Amino acid sequence: MTSSIFPPVFLIGPTASGKTQLALHLAEHFPIEIISIDSALVYRDMDIGTAKPSQAEQAAVPHHLIDVISPLETYSAAAFHQDAMRLIHEIQQRGKLPLLVGGTMLYVKALCEGLSDLPPADPVLRQTLEQQAASDGWPAMHARLAVLDPVTAARLKPTDSQRIQRALEICLLTGQPMSAQLAARSAAPLADPKHFFALVPSDRHLLHQRIALRFEQMLTQGLLDEVTTLRKNYSTLHPDLPSMRCVGYRQAWQYLDGECSREEMVEKGIAATRQLAKRQLTWLRSMPNLTTLDCVAGDPFPMLLQQLQSLLAAECH
Repeated sequence: MTSSIFPPVFLIGPTASGKTQLALHLAEHFPIEIISIDSALVYRDMDIGTAKPSQAEQAAVPHHLIDVISPLETYSAAAFHQDAMRLIHEIQQRGKLPLLVGGTMLYVKALCEGLSDLPPADPVLRQTLEQQAASDGWPAMHARLAVLDPVTAARLKPTDSQRIQRALEICLLTGQPMSAQLAARSAAPLADPKHFFALVPSDRHLLHQRIALRFEQMLTQGLLDEVTTLRKNYSTLHPDLPSMRCVGYRQAWQYLDGECSREEMVEKGIAATRQLAKRQLTWLRSMPNLTTLDCVAGDPFPMLLQQLQSLLAAECH
């Protein structure tokens, strides 16, 4: 098996399902390098609120696509596609197994299917944008676009109402900049991806308990201090940037600005994390060919280890 090329393996699931620890445990049995599939882990200096693997964990097993940009920058599904394709090839050439771990399902979709064409017009959203433009002016809408999609905004005049409206529409419909989607439209999907392990809770309530506990632990570990330091060290940081829209950071920012009490912050943070988990599980239900593992009833590792050993034995015989 050592002389064969290891296929990429995916370990995906909702937040707080235990993906990181399972991946590290697998690395004790296979020559693994981990590629993060997480839109929050890409940011430097955001460690506590993203549940980033520790420095010791990253030193023990090679990790990729962690700490690659500053909180002032943006990272798209198109950028992930390009980086992940390159890393998979490099890891395979080193004779290692590329293990892709995370819960940003748009990245999984982009890598395995390629990104779809731009979405069709949405009449309701267009009307809303037109009403906002009538109130604030198209230069203000252009400034809003510059936050969401600086690449597209830079090539548009502040008075180019039609193109500004379309770019904003795409950003708001997809959650991704139009410029990134245009760049990715010609990107080919990963060839024949087939090894997908998904952590899925048999009892959603138990996952919710984990989410609440982890959010409280993040606060104990210093999440508020982390956000305070980010605001101090990055003087142009603001709450509309993608980094500060990450779950936990948005609520901490609101608390530090006096917009809510600590109790409300905790309540909002836990609720937002539950909603994130719900969206992730919805994505998983739509994916074919998943090997599912219960992440709340006992230890899923023995089953994961057995399944992966069998798959790789068949693949690399």
